[in-house]
Amino acid sequence: MSSVRPIAFYLPQYHPIPENDEWWGTGFTEWRNVVRATPRFPGHYQPHLPADLGFYDLRLPEVRQAQADLAKEYGIYGFCYYHYWMEGKRLLERPFEEVLNSGKPDFPFALCWANENWTRRWDGFDKEILARQAYSFEDDVRHIKWLAKAFLDPRYIRIDGKPLFLIYRAAELPNAKQTIEIFRTEVYKHGIGEIFLCNTESNPQQYVHSHGSGFDAAVEFQPRWDNLGEPIGQRSRLRYWARRLGMESPFLKDTVFDYQTVIERMMMLDEPDYLRFSCVTPSWDNSARRAREAYVLTGSTPSLYEKWLRFAVERTLSRPELNGVLFINAWNEWAEGNHLEPCQKWGRAYLEATRSAIQPSTQVFRENRRHDETDFRQDLRGIVEDPPVS
Repeated sequence: MSSVRPIAFYLPQYHPIPENDEWWGTGFTEWRNVVRATPRFPGHYQPHLPADLGFYDLRLPEVRQAQADLAKEYGIYGFCYYHYWMEGKRLLERPFEEVLNSGKPDFPFALCWANENWTRRWDGFDKEILARQAYSFEDDVRHIKWLAKAFLDPRYIRIDGKPLFLIYRAAELPNAKQTIEIFRTEVYKHGIGEIFLCNTESNPQQYVHSHGSGFDAAVEFQPRWDNLGEPIGQRSRLRYWARRLGMESPFLKDTVFDYQTVIERMMMLDEPDYLRFSCVTPSWDNSARRAREAYVLTGSTPSLYEKWLRFAVERTLSRPELNGVLFINAWNEWAEGNHLEPCQKWGRAYLEATRSAIQPSTQVFRENRRHDETDFRQDLRGIVEDPPVS
């Protein structure tokens, strides 16, 4: 493997759904959070407003095509769509359903099961559950039945010939080993063969599932909350006296970290003794979603991001067993301030930095992918004509 495959996480929260209408008001989409953001301290970059693609609606196929065209132009290999499955109920499913059923855009994809409760976190009521994530082994079987159609799509991203599937919160599974065994058994029944299962890692609670739970690999998910360093102003005299005097310091309401310090700390970490795909983020700032207690990485620039991504590329290419795969968080998380899509402040600068960091390996892999995809289409003819899913 002489090339890299950057996969960008993709949020489908940009079209109205009945549940969001009920919970947040008619016509709610993520854009409502984005536009209401304001700066909270000197130099704080808010709001993040889209440029080239505008305030789009993901129900439109031309929007999804424009996203894929832009990603491909700057070297992104594919999207990893967040997939919300709650005992057979799916939320925000329309964009990916239409991608799957239409065959367009012709752009690689994978799925990440975002297995979390939906709560009123955005307005401060974290404990009020809007949609509960429940589990059962019977539901694991139903889940794979639905996923089989996606796994059999020639565009689906594969590792060693196996469809790549991420579970966002493996620690939430009541019995991760049993769920994994069911997943592996059921994919065979649907003519898929094997599956390549990953858990994501963003805090120590999740690391334990990288050892002996049955996953093929882990995905480092940025930001890594246990390695961000000292928050800005955490021990400053200003913060101390602001608290003593009841004054409002810009660093009392939220937790703010320096982006350059964060990436330097990330690059100093040793690689684990198990298979893990690297991940970088162009920035992070969820203050658009939170009136208080937001987490902000401040001071990000395209050049700093490029430095981090180059490091991740070099580390990835040094280990052939990673198949050139690394992750970027994210393509379009506008309300968390981590997006590669062009914004009004930076334009396409982060995309340019992405392309600069991953060249010249990208074109090599695109040529390989064409051959691999042709072989896979031929293999499918001998496996199944009509996937056994409803």
